[in-house]
Amino acid sequence: MSLDQSFEEEDKMSFLDHLEILRWHLIRIVVALIITSGLAFVFKRIVFDKIVLAPIYDKFITYQLFCDLSYYLNLGDKLCFAEMKFELINISMAGQFSMHIIVSLVAGVILAFPYFLFEVWRFIKPALKSKERNFARGIVFWGSLLFALGVSFGYYLITPLSVQFLGSYTVSDFVSNQINLRSYISTVTSITLACGLIFQLPIIIYFLAKLGIVTPKLLKAYRRHAVIAVLVLSAIITPPDISSQVLVSLPILLLYEMSIFIAAWVYKKQMKELDEI
Repeated sequence: MSLDQSFEEEDKMSFLDHLEILRWHLIRIVVALIITSGLAFVFKRIVFDKIVLAPIYDKFITYQLFCDLSYYLNLGDKLCFAEMKFELINISMAGQFSMHIIVSLVAGVILAFPYFLFEVWRFIKPALKSKERNFARGIVFWGSLLFALGVSFGYYLITPLSVQFLGSYTVSDFVSNQINLRSYISTVTSITLACGLIFQLPIIIYFLAKLGIVTPKLLKAYRRHAVIAVLVLSAIITPPDISSQVLVSLPILLLYEMSIFIAAWVYKKQMKELDEI
């Protein structure tokens, strides 16, 4: 066997070893998802009655806060929300069971998200240099915190506004709203997860800046384009009313400005390291 062949086999084994390590990380992630989804599946009364279906009722905390704010601003009950004028229905034989599984999986992803990040960090950590490890050490904490903030923002603000607008909107008094359970679940879960993922923008920009793919100058140059993209995105994940789109757009634009600051900080650190060499 030649020396070149030995090196090739060693590289091949090294690649297979990486695949084996990745496989075990993925297995642990799947196991964590099964456990958290299983817990959500078992405690369906809490998940559905207290969480998923809560925005239907006028006693939901967001509605109460808006109503309190309305009276505090001497606006009377202008910001108070009336009781929902629609009925949730199921028109499929396995509809409720399938929605039970889907909601359990979504709840499992939300609950296990910090552990997902932890496993990703454990996989990429050996490939990083000591300085890079120090810079990325808080990735699990900050990523989990931003995801939790995004999910909370989507659930407590965007979801109830969407439910109120879309559930009570009518084209005529002769038409009543009977909302399919699948449609309602899809709206709640998509908004909640979308906001959670959107709030990961500063983390993504941080790593893109570390790789040299984006710079603060580039982000500033495309700020106007980003505003248009944010408005389009907010129009997609919110009901077609201006107030909801503004409420979604403002935090995303704030995250974009925060990303510029992060990219500038990374760029300064890299320039300082180059000057010291």
